[in-house]
Amino acid sequence: MEVKNKQFKRYTVTSALPYANGPIHIGHLAGVYVPADIYVRYLRMKGEDVVFIGGSDEHGVPITIKARQQGISPQAVVDRYHNIIKDSFEKLGISFDVYSRTSAAIHHETASDFFTTLYNKDVFIEKTSQQYFDEEASQFLADRYITGTCPHCSNERAYGDQCENCGTSLSPLDLINPRSALSGNVPVLKDTKHWYLPLDQAEPWLREWIVEGHKNDWKANVYGQCKSWIDQGLQPRAVTRDLDWGVKVPVEGADGKVLYVWFDAPIGYISATREWAEKTGNDWEPYWKSNDSKLVHFIGKDNIVFHCIIFPFMLKSEGSYILPDNVPANEFLNLESDKISTSRNWAVWLHEYLEELPGKEDVLRYVLTANAPETKDNDFTWKDYQARNNNELLAIFGNFVNRTLVLTQKYFEGVVPALENLTAADEEVVAQMKAFPSTIGSSIENYRFREALAELMNLARLGNRYLTENEPWKISKTDPERVKTILAVSLQIVAKLAVLAKPFLPFTAEKLRQMILLGDKNWDDAAETMLLPTGHQLGTADLLFERIEDAVIEQQVQKLLDTKKANQQAAGPKVSPQKETIAYEDFAKMDIRTGTILAAELVPKTKKLLKLTIDTGIDKRTVVSGIAEHYQPEQIIGKKVSILVNLAPRPLRGIESNGMILMAENSEGKLCFVSPTEDFHNGSEVK
Repeated sequence: MEVKNKQFKRYTVTSALPYANGPIHIGHLAGVYVPADIYVRYLRMKGEDVVFIGGSDEHGVPITIKARQQGISPQAVVDRYHNIIKDSFEKLGISFDVYSRTSAAIHHETASDFFTTLYNKDVFIEKTSQQYFDEEASQFLADRYITGTCPHCSNERAYGDQCENCGTSLSPLDLINPRSALSGNVPVLKDTKHWYLPLDQAEPWLREWIVEGHKNDWKANVYGQCKSWIDQGLQPRAVTRDLDWGVKVPVEGADGKVLYVWFDAPIGYISATREWAEKTGNDWEPYWKSNDSKLVHFIGKDNIVFHCIIFPFMLKSEGSYILPDNVPANEFLNLESDKISTSRNWAVWLHEYLEELPGKEDVLRYVLTANAPETKDNDFTWKDYQARNNNELLAIFGNFVNRTLVLTQKYFEGVVPALENLTAADEEVVAQMKAFPSTIGSSIENYRFREALAELMNLARLGNRYLTENEPWKISKTDPERVKTILAVSLQIVAKLAVLAKPFLPFTAEKLRQMILLGDKNWDDAAETMLLPTGHQLGTADLLFERIEDAVIEQQVQKLLDTKKANQQAAGPKVSPQKETIAYEDFAKMDIRTGTILAAELVPKTKKLLKLTIDTGIDKRTVVSGIAEHYQPEQIIGKKVSILVNLAPRPLRGIESNGMILMAENSEGKLCFVSPTEDFHNGSEVK
């Protein structure tokens, strides 16, 4: 994927609006906000005119449900989480120019005007359809207000849009035995009118714009998902819904209707830009309506269709807006080999991380970038977090900087020596370090942030290797002039790290800049050889990173284990759904008897199989049973069991098994015998 040659005068960079019904977790950060911040910080250092847009998505059914559950207003819910999210972003150094919210008056005005423009241009189509209605609550039920049995896995708590047990997307009409989440009553179907965006009419244009126009510059995962949607055929999509929380539909006859959250949320980027412009005295329109502006959306893969198909169609239909130049969506980040889940509290929450690991903001930024799910789902583990801090940030980056500054203080009282008398090897190192700004910048411009960070660390490795190979501490007395050259080269690498690390590790870069008393430099300055002039006085050296001990990691891992245990206890035993109904005659064919285990031994070369000799009252027979991981042979001799005696013989590991003992298995996979509670004689029938 190569950057287009077109030159832009300004950049509009948006990041997906986090939903304000919970805090931010590391999946959000890795997927959207850290890469977006790297990109924006780089553009600013290049001297580009850029506005970085963020904000909270504060409408939709999950918020109204949470408000109802907690007995508070939806506004109280979003106020709480908006403040938590905004504060967390600031502390992590996500450098928004504006962080707005969709409950703000300027957003309601902007979204309402946008809808009205499309309405007046006859873009929408009106359709009347049947939707569930709660007669007691006198309210149409949005998908999340309807629960019922999933037709795929029989989960009795599926929602009208998705079953969270099996992950299947649903519609309310798919549910078996639907119930209103408001009253618990059975809802009725009732006619309701809504406005739809006719995506099917946009197929030819979207195919030309995306499939032909962005084949070579959009990420493969983004392009592939868009092409798949278009190839399957697009359908009209409702832009309104029956709800009382959101942007009111600004047309007559739309009482009790609001804009669907997927329609109003991306308009939030525009309203946030307007808010920024009002506060700063800028004109917002060129950032959205001028062809020499570049619009870039940073999102997760679950938002690709909205930002690549639906929102562009909305913008084009309005007529005055530019379209996104790129949408560098990431895949998902898992946590300790399990999918991050807010409902199960299986996450590393940013606000908790900042409280529990103070001063480790850049460590988290580094780990999430180094392990970013750019092309496939990736996994965050606390052990990897520890290893990357100790073995990379501390042992490579921090070690090189500290050694260089300490040695300069020791031999030259912290004054930068002259960069002269270079050997051929020195010249090669100088040439290499001058190339890093271009290399790293190219990776950032192409949205390859993992690659860019790896190159930054390669610059630190170059310095570490150079210092180690030349060993100035060994020749300080015999060849002090050579020591000057070695440390002069090393110090220029340190200065470049202070500049080039800023998009990735802003807190570390600022600390290092203060340590070496380096002025404010832009990106292109880093290509210069002499960032620190001869005779420059350095400041006081300090450690950039500290070792993270096992106890810190064990505490975080235990926190997750406690969460998993709590989830299991809250969920209770998991019971498999009932199997297909059978006739009594089918059951009557089974001959189940009580019996006693007379002998038991492990089947050779197996871990699970026991060879049992059982007195069935009819005979003494051999049965092979897969219970060896649950019971030792000597434990079960004399045990009363229930055995299916008329099961057809089956060879197992060269042993003919004649029957099957009955076992119960719980949700954790533990087995126990189904045994008579009284001392019935062998051969008694189980009916």
